[in-house]
Amino acid sequence: MNWIFLIIAGLFEIGFTSSLGKAKESTGSTMYLWYGVFVFCLFASMFLLMKALKTIPLGTAYGVWTGIGAVGTVIVGILVFKEVASFWRLFFIFTLIGSIIGLKMVSN
Repeated sequence: MNWIFLIIAGLFEIGFTSSLGKAKESTGSTMYLWYGVFVFCLFASMFLLMKALKTIPLGTAYGVWTGIGAVGTVIVGILVFKEVASFWRLFFIFTLIGSIIGLKMVSN
């Protein structure tokens, strides 16, 4: 169950980083709405990470959490914010995904 908490925490990390990008593009009340989404996702992510740490080693949990957030944020950046999807950028994202899977496989 704690691995599920960790994965959901990583998804909320994608939410809080992506909402900062949307807030940067917005003005007025829409900007504050995106900052509200940021705060909600931040607290949800930290709470779920804290729950996952009850049984998952700190180094593994943090690596997986940040990896999910990093990969997801790059994907959102490419799809939503029209960032460049170069060969090397995608190559290193897939390397990061392999590392996340490796951490899961070697953890108890």
